Amino acid sequence: MNTEKKILLAEDNSILLLLLKHQLQKEGYKLLIAVNGMEAIDLIEEHNPDLILTDIMMPFISGLEVISHVRNKLNLKTPIIVFSSAGQEEMVLKAFDMGATDFMGKPLSPNELVIRIKKLLH
Repeated sequence: MNTEKKILLAEDNSILLLLLKHQLQKEGYKLLIAVNGMEAIDLIEEHNPDLILTDIMMPFISGLEVISHVRNKLNLKTPIIVFSSAGQEEMVLKAFDMGATDFMGKPLSPNELVIRIKKLLH
């Protein structure tokens, strides 16, 4: 039963967002959707999700700043999975330094994502 598990999904690519939203809702997760880092931070502060999925490259506030905010300002241990396009190794290493839990390269496999989420939440 995942019904009580809340996942924040921060992704500015609407096609990917819809794909992941569909897949995660099908799995029974409650989704909070943000299309940029600012929205992500607001939603995290308001709802304290069980898991955070964030793209690194987003408008206004990057996924890295979201990680930093969650770890340093809010002091939360919430698992964070970051997404990043190929060729952003530096960003990914930075994300891990800042406290990311896991990383997935784009294009994402929704099925693989679900497996990773289940591992972190159960």
